[in-house]
Amino acid sequence: MLKRDKIASAMGTTSPLLLDAFRAARRTAIEAAIFSLFVNLLMLTGPLYMLQIYDRVMSSHSYETLFVITVLVVILFAGMAALDFARGALLARSAAAFEEKLKHLTFDLTLDASRVGLNVADQPLRDLRQIRQFVASPALVAVFDAPWAPIFLGVVFMMHWLLGLVALIGLILLGVLAFINERMSRHANTSAMSLTSEADKHAAASIRNAAAADAMGMRKTLRDRWTKLSDEANNHLLSSTDTIGGLTAASKAFRLFLQSAILGTGAFVAIRGEATPGVMIAASIIAGRALAPIEIVTSQWKNFALSTAAFRRLTKFIEHFPVRSERTALPAPKGVVSVERIFCQPAGAKHPILKNINFSLAAGEALGLIGPSAAGKSTLARAIVGVEPCASGAVRLDGANLSHWDMDALGKYIGYLPQEVELFAGTAAQNIARFRDDAKSEEIIAAAEAAGAHQMILGFPEGYDTDIGERGARLSAGQRQRLGLARALFGDPVLVVLDEPNANLDAEGEAALANAMKGAKARGATVIIVAHRPSAIAFVDKLLFLVGGEVRAFGPRDEVLAQIAPKQAPVLRRVVSDGEAANG
Repeated sequence: MLKRDKIASAMGTTSPLLLDAFRAARRTAIEAAIFSLFVNLLMLTGPLYMLQIYDRVMSSHSYETLFVITVLVVILFAGMAALDFARGALLARSAAAFEEKLKHLTFDLTLDASRVGLNVADQPLRDLRQIRQFVASPALVAVFDAPWAPIFLGVVFMMHWLLGLVALIGLILLGVLAFINERMSRHANTSAMSLTSEADKHAAASIRNAAAADAMGMRKTLRDRWTKLSDEANNHLLSSTDTIGGLTAASKAFRLFLQSAILGTGAFVAIRGEATPGVMIAASIIAGRALAPIEIVTSQWKNFALSTAAFRRLTKFIEHFPVRSERTALPAPKGVVSVERIFCQPAGAKHPILKNINFSLAAGEALGLIGPSAAGKSTLARAIVGVEPCASGAVRLDGANLSHWDMDALGKYIGYLPQEVELFAGTAAQNIARFRDDAKSEEIIAAAEAAGAHQMILGFPEGYDTDIGERGARLSAGQRQRLGLARALFGDPVLVVLDEPNANLDAEGEAALANAMKGAKARGATVIIVAHRPSAIAFVDKLLFLVGGEVRAFGPRDEVLAQIAPKQAPVLRRVVSDGEAANG
């Protein structure tokens, strides 16, 4: 427990999954450090070989010695290559394991963020991908090699103090260049990332609403705004790239100069008889090895900055949401709905949208939610299916609070048609089946028939296997609505919630909707429908009248109609009766 607390304190997180990922990463770091120990020790093979060539082989003219040390060097270099490969493979697999541990959580929380109105788009998923790419990149290898720079520097000092002094000065100057690089590029990198994200969101929104943009002559305006954001981001990126590129070039040139300086210094001490020519060559190679990680870190600084920012964002994002714990499997519900004094205040709203909503429905009852625009009907529908968090109160299904359910387990008992029908890229059958791999053709067709969409789908070019495009782009609004209704009825859910399901339907579609509602009621499902048209409430048992987020009336349909509009009640009842008669 103490070790867990230390990790939590060091990493600034209390998320169990994050802590598990960090513990695994720490184990990998220790293993990679051990590999780095042997890899860097074997890096001395080349300089020592040169030293032996100059100081022993050349002076003794011994072919046997040359052969033996050459064979030994080949073996050592082969071992170094194997260890270096193993270290890279270890880091690559660690990166994949880190992503594997967090990808489901990150995906779920990204959906949760979108559901409660946080505008994060897919940034958390991109952050996770950025971290994986960094961990598997040469930049992190340089981090493991960097601590060996002082060791190599010590070896150079052992050869001669003057050679070590020159190498030390060079190491300090390269460190200063790396620090300057970080300070100068930090602001540009941060601004570029922010503007790029904003430009991407604007482009996605423009593409999503392309038809409306063209119809209203907004294309140039949208393009100009995207261009402005992109240009600003590119300017910051160019500034950062120029800074990093200039300092990287300076670091590379300085490292090469430093190796030459060490050669010159080595020649100076060799002329004075204080070192051998082999020491001169070996010191130059070892000093270059000491400086190489610093140069790589400088050249990869943008990668470091992006990954550090991604890591901080992802950690903060995951900490923002409570992780869903495993839930006890509950028995299949029958459809009894209880809404107990709920208050709902969506993200960004200054005041509650729903205030003290309280009602209940027996299994198999149908309820119509009516009221003026902005009364909170859609918010209530979302709360009933569990996608709108409530500040207080509870929504229960068969007595169990929706928060006590596992959302995936609960979802198969709920059919939901939102006000704006969201379909996914794929076939009509996949969308109806909610993309379940185990869905049977009979179940898909049964849902389509229940929604009155079977014949419509058969008219598609490939029938049920027709690709409907991104967000159902190849379908009309009415077709999307009916396909969404079929999806809501898939699997015979016990609770069906429809938010203005007839908004885009023609007469045929309205008749199909009415039959679908009758069919759902006939099999015992509880149906809740948000309605503006009187015909949509033809088959409901009860009405709930919302005004300003408060219940003004609730009860049997005809009683509520008489209560909220006494003068119009006969007319409304006649319209409703006509709707009942028209749909059998």
